[in-house]
Amino acid sequence: MAQAGRANGEEEARETITAGRLPFQVQHYQRGERAMDMTRRGVLAGGAALLLASRAGAAPAGFDDRLYRKAIVIDGLGAVSDPDFKPGMTRFTPRGLAEMRASGATAIQMTVADPGNDVSLEQAVQALAGGDQVIADNPDILLHALTAADIRAAKASGRIAIVYGLQDSAVIGPVLDRVALFRGLGVRVIQLTYNLRNLSGDGSLEPANAGLSRLGRATIERIEAERLLLDLSHGGQRTIAEGIAAAKRPLTISHTGCRSLHDNPRNVWDAELKALADKGGVAGVYWMPFLVPGGKPTKDDLIRHMAHAVDVCGEDHVAIGTDGMLSATVIDDDARANQKKFYEDRAAKGIAAPGEGPDVFNLVMDYNSHMRFRMLADDLARAGWPAARIEKILGGNLLRLYGEVWGG
Repeated sequence: MAQAGRANGEEEARETITAGRLPFQVQHYQRGERAMDMTRRGVLAGGAALLLASRAGAAPAGFDDRLYRKAIVIDGLGAVSDPDFKPGMTRFTPRGLAEMRASGATAIQMTVADPGNDVSLEQAVQALAGGDQVIADNPDILLHALTAADIRAAKASGRIAIVYGLQDSAVIGPVLDRVALFRGLGVRVIQLTYNLRNLSGDGSLEPANAGLSRLGRATIERIEAERLLLDLSHGGQRTIAEGIAAAKRPLTISHTGCRSLHDNPRNVWDAELKALADKGGVAGVYWMPFLVPGGKPTKDDLIRHMAHAVDVCGEDHVAIGTDGMLSATVIDDDARANQKKFYEDRAAKGIAAPGEGPDVFNLVMDYNSHMRFRMLADDLARAGWPAARIEKILGGNLLRLYGEVWGG
């Protein structure tokens, strides 16, 4: 559900940044230092815990640090973020840079234009230009990825590769030459629908579940002809099933959950997950409210969805797609007010899915830290996942998919 803003003026930029609605132009939340307690008290408490664990039996080992440092770590739908970023800034702050580097993230696919049937081509192009500017102003940490080789280059140079994606084909509509236009502007992922119906098909919230249109099939054909990655996230069940059937190349559902574990329209049934894998595709599991009733998933809930996806798809076809930002979020009065407004705006547009709410944050609170990917790797290792599988889930599967679709 990652969203993008247009940044039409400083006041709108300030509003959208604090609401966390700028997946490309740098999401920002005020953040405290609660994520990692490196105080003397925290270190002593950690030492005491280790001592108790040693007396009770060896604690399960986490993921090997050398392997994590070598791993390609890709968020299939997310956002770079800087906790100290303010409107009008173009350079990341020292803390933002330090957190991005410490995170171990290698690449992030980021939405670069608002989804929705009312978004103009001009607005989308302006958003892309804004993304280009952010990357140009931060060359020491960001790299615009056009090929899989660019992601490897980012890893080698200690930077984060940014993959441009559109989360709705409504801005393309019947003018299919716009697919080539967006490719030329650096977009590498195009999502067909976003919750509601567009000219290509029904989104996940459409009760008719009408599936693909003829234009939708033509759009898929053109996306594949341009060697772009087709994304069926946010689609209705029939749109997803028919989109997979129509695809001739590997594709993705970049951010979703397992509907057999929680029946929410933003999640995907096993039949479609299996069909996606059979086409060589990859499903990214999001870190979102839709994983559980009540909208407050724990890390155990997330891992349960990931394990189920692996059981259905196989370990070569599952990845991370957090649909969130990299830095931690402090849940304070400002954050609560911003979340309330954010939800009310989405509800008014009819794009709020079941499970969203004015007090429901788009987080797995256990991983509310810029070190979230490392924390996940540790927990998967402690759950008995083999190191090779963890490396695939962290980013190896998406790197393979990107290489097959884009080249490089």
